[in-house]
Amino acid sequence: MQVLGGYERGLAFVLSGPSGAGKTTLVDMLCKEFDCIERSISFTTRAPRASEREGIDYNFITKEEFEEKIEKGDFLEYAKVFDHYYGTSKSFVEAQKDKGKHVILVIDTQGAMQLMGSYDASFVFVSPPSIEILRMRMLLRNSETETTIEQRLSWAKKEMELSFRYDYLVLNQDLKDAYQVLKSILIAEEHKIR
Repeated sequence: MQVLGGYERGLAFVLSGPSGAGKTTLVDMLCKEFDCIERSISFTTRAPRASEREGIDYNFITKEEFEEKIEKGDFLEYAKVFDHYYGTSKSFVEAQKDKGKHVILVIDTQGAMQLMGSYDASFVFVSPPSIEILRMRMLLRNSETETTIEQRLSWAKKEMELSFRYDYLVLNQDLKDAYQVLKSILIAEEHKIR
């Protein structure tokens, strides 16, 4: 029996949480297990990190190109975080849903708040066990300066305070357990009688 997929029109899921909480890793695991799940690739004006690839991790564009897309109404949501824009392509999400794919938007809390109440999606917050563990994860990534890590931790505290506004909370203390919880949420949402 197929536990996920096979629907004419897919669902949307919004996944938020602090940088380093494990959102992208969890979504990558879902995409690997289920071909009916598609991660929305955000547009951003920030420079790629060493390990990031164009069109796979983000769509990297200039500030001018991003602002042009805002003017045209191309974004489902967008936000400015740490002086860089991030946004979700409206046409990409709708095209994937039309193909029967469940689309997961990995976006920050600003973007999620824009969509709550106005866009039909399930909202999931992925939380680290603590700020201290989050700091350790960021240090292990070895991709940011101490100043940037402190900025991100300060922002993480604000994001975590908004977790109560989401439909679900996934505590990522253990990756395997967090994955099972997230997978269960998608399965339950697909089988919900609307």
